[in-house]
Amino acid sequence: MAKRDLYEILGVNRDASEDELKKAYRKLAMKYHPDRNPDNKEAEEKFKEVKEAYEILTDSNKRAAYDRYGHAGVDPSMGGGGGGGQGFEGFADAFGDIFGDIFGGGSGRGRSNVYRGADLRYNLEISLEEAARGAEKTIRIPALEECDSCHGSGAKPGTQPKTCPTCGGAGQVRIQQGFFSIQQTCPKCHGSGRIIPEPCTSCGGAGRIKRQKTLEVKIPAGIDDGMRLRHSGHGEPGVNGGPAGDLYVEIHIKQHPVFQRDGDDLHCEMPISFTTAALGGEIEIPTLDGAAAIRIPAETQSAKVFRLRGKGIRNVRSHAPGDLMVHVIVETPVKLTERQKELLREFDEIASSNAERHNPKAKSWMDKVKDFFGA
Repeated sequence: MAKRDLYEILGVNRDASEDELKKAYRKLAMKYHPDRNPDNKEAEEKFKEVKEAYEILTDSNKRAAYDRYGHAGVDPSMGGGGGGGQGFEGFADAFGDIFGDIFGGGSGRGRSNVYRGADLRYNLEISLEEAARGAEKTIRIPALEECDSCHGSGAKPGTQPKTCPTCGGAGQVRIQQGFFSIQQTCPKCHGSGRIIPEPCTSCGGAGRIKRQKTLEVKIPAGIDDGMRLRHSGHGEPGVNGGPAGDLYVEIHIKQHPVFQRDGDDLHCEMPISFTTAALGGEIEIPTLDGAAAIRIPAETQSAKVFRLRGKGIRNVRSHAPGDLMVHVIVETPVKLTERQKELLREFDEIASSNAERHNPKAKSWMDKVKDFFGA
């Protein structure tokens, strides 16, 4: 079976540069790589074909022989295949990049070992009033700062860090593992590109020491439980000049003795006397802004809810206020005197004589019970 033209396999012109060859190869190799096409024989054959084309065309001697004699110039069985040895090196170099792309690492060539610092979280507990009105809080957080003794170098005063002899300061080393050429973090300097023969005694060679840092946190009015406030650059410092991480202040609202929060609304229970519930009257209720009065209509039942509009919490984004929901609880009197008991018995006799009028819910319920038992 006749072999395809190598330039056609890679999809490039015959005058393609080495960079163009590499770009074309990377694209096709990633497309047909066996790890991306398991149990696909056709893809496996195409991958081998692409690999062979790239190996030959990136070797200057082999490429010259191929351009002059075609496949015969690079087929070992026909005496072709001029030496040089640069083709496999170039292939391994490019395939190392592809290997990294497929598995998420990348070869890392030319990258400096600069890393962003980690983000930090601080749990801040505040009162419901502070959440509703906003507040300013002072917090203390751990922070890594430059060591005063070595000024961040990590080396003992009077000495200097040295270039890592293993990686030559690159922070990474290339390892040849059969077919693959893989670049990984230097095991000697752990990616920093330098070693410290005499570490600073104050920081142990880290170049940074841990201290407590004071930070002012502005809490916006209306913030809710679980919301987070981001403070850029107040996380852990970066490595080798990388940017610092962020600090996230997570808000937790303390349980309130009177109110329960539901979004922007507030709920509270308000006990009222039996007499107030029956005859009606005016009661005073608490709000976050002070006391307010509401009118209780006569014959109010327990669990009746009264809504006070705008007496909740202002939304942190829209600033529209929520409502206060007052749940009325009719309180049963306790520790009654004999006179009170006598009056209640008299009242009960009068009410029972015309239960349908005075206790309609109880009368309706008893009727349902009788129907249920077939009485």
